[in-house]
This record gives sequence, C-alpha cells and structure tokens, in this order.
Amino acid sequence: MNVRQATQQDAVKIIEVMKDAEASGFMLYNPNERQLTSESLEKLISHINAAAKSSFFVAEENEEILGYLMVKGEHLSRTSHRASIAIGVHSLNRGKGTGTKLFEYVINWAKQQQLHRLELTVIEHNHQAIHLYKKMGFKEEGIKRDSLWIDGQFVNEIYMSLLL
Repeated sequence: MNVRQATQQDAVKIIEVMKDAEASGFMLYNPNERQLTSESLEKLISHINAAAKSSFFVAEENEEILGYLMVKGEHLSRTSHRASIAIGVHSLNRGKGTGTKLFEYVINWAKQQQLHRLELTVIEHNHQAIHLYKKMGFKEEGIKRDSLWIDGQFVNEIYMSLLL
C-alpha cells in the first residue's frame, strides 16, 4: 500500500470511495446527499493541495484508491499551528490497515509542516473510527452535543485532537 498526495486524475476513484464511506452512515453527509462531480473534486483537490499546511492524500494499491485523508490548515497567526482532518476508507478496506497507513503518513507530513495540532470530530457511535483515532494517539477533548440530525434523532460528535 502506498500513501501519496492526491492528484486531479484521482478524482473519479476518490468519488467512489467517498460515496462508499458516506453509505456507512458515519460521515457528515447522508448517503447520496453530496453530489460531487469529477470536475468539482478536481478543483477541491487542487485548492487544498495549493493551500499552506493543507493537503489531500490517498492510500492506493494496484492503482485502486482505498481511502483518503484531507488536511486543512488554518491561516491566522493564532491558529496556523493547527489543521483539521477528514478521513474516509472504502468499506472493503476497513480494518486492514488503510486508515493506520494514512494517519502514519499524515502525522509525519504534519510534523514536517511544523503543525502542532491535528483535530477532528467523530460521531459518538462510530466505535471503529474512535478506536483508530485513539490508536493513532488522538485524545477526546469534549462533546459537541446534538450536533447532527441522523435518522430522526440528534447525535453527538466527539472532539478529538493529536498534539505533535
């Protein structure tokens, strides 16, 4: 498995992973809610990769995209030491080290970028993701109460961070 920066040519394959990840019900978007086109994702990849302390990464094997991890840095002097992340792994590759490889790569990359803090939120009942984040060194910081509306009920998100 190889982790690398995404390119615009990866857009179609990344969309497949995003749709599959969103079908899990554990992502911000409901299944089939996000209407991404290859053109809009190409622009997003280009925009993120061009921004300071930001990048869009993919894990691939045999020319197939297994997962992605986006890092979005901040630009104000008081917050430029931190970045938020979003990750998605195709259901066929969960529990097989894809998320771990993405995080290992991104943590090393973040240190080179002189980032001090990576942060994310996760749906409180996404136990598999929480296990991965804790394994990678993320700590729970708090609860974002009733922050999402899922299947007719309010759901909490957990704030997590990793200090580098």
